[in-house]
Parts: sequence; structure tokens; C-alpha cells
Amino acid sequence: MFKMLGLSIILMITLTCVKLNAQIELKTEYLGASGFKNADNVKTGGKGDARVFSLSARIPLSLQVDENNKPVKAWGIALGGSYTSFSNHNIGPDFGPSKIADANISLFNLRPISEKWSILAMLGVGVYTGHTDLSRVGISNMLGNGGVIFIWHIKKNLDAGLGPVINTLLGYPMIFPGVYVNWSTQGDYEVKVSMLDGLQASIGKRLSDHLKLNLVAEFDGSMALENSGGKKLMFTHQYFSTGLQPQLKLAGALSISATAGISAGRAAYYQQRTLKSIFRGDDDVHNPHFGAAPYFSLSLKYGF
Repeated sequence: MFKMLGLSIILMITLTCVKLNAQIELKTEYLGASGFKNADNVKTGGKGDARVFSLSARIPLSLQVDENNKPVKAWGIALGGSYTSFSNHNIGPDFGPSKIADANISLFNLRPISEKWSILAMLGVGVYTGHTDLSRVGISNMLGNGGVIFIWHIKKNLDAGLGPVINTLLGYPMIFPGVYVNWSTQGDYEVKVSMLDGLQASIGKRLSDHLKLNLVAEFDGSMALENSGGKKLMFTHQYFSTGLQPQLKLAGALSISATAGISAGRAAYYQQRTLKSIFRGDDDVHNPHFGAAPYFSLSLKYGF
């Protein structure tokens, strides 16, 4: 069973989506306090919450679109960064870092190879740490990545892709499968499903030209790459959230959205950066994790 491998592969896909216009998004999330269970699925009496602050941007360097305003050729840069802080009680010092700081940059190129197929190529690097001290950042905290995704334009509103991606999660280049999915409908009711930068799905009702109400579900997370006791370790924090999200379009291309719902649970654990650890079987069923908790987020997005 794959563990945090899924997130590291999703990071390869960066922020590339059907509309490659320039965009900046600032987002803050709060995952409320909930009980903590250890690797044996036993309640420890500990509790904890988490706060996540993230900033993402995509900047097309060149862009060609078709008559439907869909990109056919594009060069661009994707930037992302996040800061996660934990507030834990009665969990113990072995839980992991009290904070996670991640940052990444990628160069991407999209071009057609036929009427129904396109190719998306990516190359990037990221830093993933359990602290914010730049003087302590080293090669062990860095992850290089790249890949090629072959995208099938099944319908005007549905794209699916698959291809090899390479990253240095294990300390050396390894090839893993990369997945691309983007589906959406338009009208008074809108449905969107994407596997681009995390897993995101939403069902929305447009109430006016400026207001839309969505039911959203997302899978997201962060990680810290560390060396301890001569071992290469990865601390992963991943969570699934769902809730209602009103989205208000402000002046021009500026919009704001707020989400209130629940986090169905969030995993937080160490694992070694080895093939054996990444592809473990039944022994990873009960990872150390927090239970369900309230979830709130606020997002400010600007396109230009």
C-alpha cells in the first residue's frame, strides 16, 4: 500500500491546469483539536490541532490558446510554499517536528502532439524541512523532480493523463507513475474533479454573477525530509477535508472563498526513505493519526 508516495508524485504535477492564466492564491487553514492514536491504533490521551498557511502562483512565460480559450502550447513557472504549525498536548517529543516549511519551484511545458493528445513536461526542485532556519537547510532537505505526462483530451471538459515522473525522495532518482485528471462542467451547477496539486473535487451552484456555493472535498498535506541517527527520514502530515464553501467574486479577477466543514482525519508519522518503507504492506494500516475535527479555511485568489 502506498503511503506519502502519493503526495510526492502529486507534487510533480505542480499547478498546471486547464486554464493556464497567471494566478496567485493565498490560503490559510485550521484543523481543530482531536484525539491522537499511536501506530497500534490505541488512544494515547493526547490531542492536537494544526494551522496551515500556503501561497501558490503560476506564471505563464508564453501561451497559445485555441478558439475555446484552452491552451495548446505553454511555457510557465509554478511556485508553491506552505507553513504548517502543530499545537499538541500530551503526545510526547517523539511525535515529530512542531512545524513544517515546504517550498518548491517548477518549470513546465505543454504542447500538442496530435488533435487528441498533448504532452506535459516538468522539471523542478523543492525544500522540505521541519524548521524555518535557512542556515540549517542542506541537500538532505531537498527533493528534485521531473517527468513527462501524456494527456488524452477525451472531451472538451475532460482530460486524463499518465506518464513517468522522477524524484529523489529516496536520496537518488527513482521513476514512479504520475497521474493527471481534470474534469469540469459549466452552467448554473458546476462539477470539478482534479488531480493536479493534491486531490480536489467540488459541486457548486451559481447563485449570482458574483456568488457561488460549493460543496468541496480535498486531500492535501506536507512533509519534512530529515536525517536522524544516520537514517534518512520523512515526516508526513496528510489530511482529508470536506465542507461548504461560499465563493465571492470581488472586483476584477479577485475572489475570496471560505470553507467550513470537517477534517475526517489526518495522519502524522515518520517513515524511512527506503523502498521497503515506502512500499510496505499491511503494517501501514494503522499509522499514527488524529481523529475527525472541525475544519476551516479562507482563500484569496487573484488571476491576471
